[in-house]
Amino acid sequence: MMIDRFRYLAFSLMMASLCCLPAVSNADDVKRPVPLIFDTDIGNDVDDVLALGMIHSLQSRGECELLAVTITKDDPMAAPFTDAVNTFYGRGEIPIGVCRSGVTPGTGRFNGLASIKDGDEFRFPHDLRSGKDAPDAVTVLRKTLADAEDGSVVIAQVGFSTNLADLLKSKPDDVSPLDGMALVKKKVRLVSAMAGAFTQISGSKGKYDHKEYNIVKDIPAAQSLANDWPTPILWSGFEIGLAVAYPHESIEQDYGYVPHHPLAEAYIAYNPPPHNRPTWDLTSVLQAVRPNRDYFGLSPRGTVTVADNGLTTFAPAEDGLHQYLTLTDAQKLRVVETLVLLSSEPPKQ
Repeated sequence: MMIDRFRYLAFSLMMASLCCLPAVSNADDVKRPVPLIFDTDIGNDVDDVLALGMIHSLQSRGECELLAVTITKDDPMAAPFTDAVNTFYGRGEIPIGVCRSGVTPGTGRFNGLASIKDGDEFRFPHDLRSGKDAPDAVTVLRKTLADAEDGSVVIAQVGFSTNLADLLKSKPDDVSPLDGMALVKKKVRLVSAMAGAFTQISGSKGKYDHKEYNIVKDIPAAQSLANDWPTPILWSGFEIGLAVAYPHESIEQDYGYVPHHPLAEAYIAYNPPPHNRPTWDLTSVLQAVRPNRDYFGLSPRGTVTVADNGLTTFAPAEDGLHQYLTLTDAQKLRVVETLVLLSSEPPKQ
């Protein structure tokens, strides 16, 4: 009996001591929001808009922090529409930077939503009226990186590589004494890029090697990213987003919690339902923020090369900085469900 009492007392003391320990003893084990830069050609396709909405939902869940949005579509309305989406989610203060490259300068099918008024008020409130009033993307990138913790930042590049290539070439300035290459090495942990194609695509005339849009619109910049970028890059190829299309039923049913939703109205303006749109850009964001959920597989390490005609190829190498996403049939179902739930999640009140 005395032995049992002794064992009970020892057990009680042990449990009491455990209760006094911090919940997590190693600070490195604490899950921190992913510091994220979203680099986008918003306006050329609607997947950029869905991806931006998904980022806001992930931030509301404490999984990431959107530090800045930089734009590679040279359209004055791209920045106001981005600001309108950020404002819709309660984060209109997020810095926005633009490029002035002359590439894809047209407004597209939905950036003009930023100028629509219902009466005297903008349908989607925002402060930034024109990209002409926005700072240069490289300036925003440099300042954002300079202010970040070393080795922490993830960049989701879902448009052209223009801004990142220009960042590498940037010189020391008042923002940072480091040139672009040194600043990237010090601050960036990963680029998650929607770019290229790494399997053959099936077409009406059989399989073919696809030259992906984000690559071919600025091939020199894509080559600079592939050849010179000093941190790891995860490539989500054309085939990935193509395999996990966004169901139009979600646009028709999941966004009605407000009279006007910028994601749903952009989707409809781009191509009215019923149509299921590939989720190219959303896949890069999902992998960037949730890398350990087995949504995708990863290729071996290696090196991506961008040819002068825009074709991307991959060569395995143990010391390579590049990997590309793979996808099984079982993963497709999980990915689609996750993308729909995150994209359509209402803003945090």
